[in-house]
Amino acid sequence: MTTIKLPSRPHIGDVVTFPNGTRVRVANIGIPWIQPPSVACDDPECPWHGHLKIRPKTLEVVVESVRMHKAAVVIHEWVHYVPKYKRYERRRRKIHVRVPECIEVKPGDKVIIAETRPLAKTIAWVVIGKSEDVVNWTAKREVLTTA
Repeated sequence: MTTIKLPSRPHIGDVVTFPNGTRVRVANIGIPWIQPPSVACDDPECPWHGHLKIRPKTLEVVVESVRMHKAAVVIHEWVHYVPKYKRYERRRRKIHVRVPECIEVKPGDKVIIAETRPLAKTIAWVVIGKSEDVVNWTAKREVLTTA
């Protein structure tokens, strides 16, 4: 697998050509507020440059360790309400995620992950970007008028 650093962040639909002649298209993953990475890869299990489809469930998590090959362990923390005591409690779980070659992560990074089909026994999530890749986005509101 090869990666190349691009001079600027590509747009969805752009075609990147590698030095060996292979061409990769930047895919639309269906989440408009996350920008594609500025590095291109030829990994087939990358949602941006490969053929991996993602599901609309996304989480913002913190990377704990990246000791596995092309995978990482992240921690998802959330708050749960306990009605008996009328209090909130913090909960957390560890999730194994696939890390594409075009996204570089290290422990402590905040990343955005998306659900995908099972890629291994314990991996069914993929990293789609860092928290710096998020842009302000508002949905276009269309007003339907009857004529």
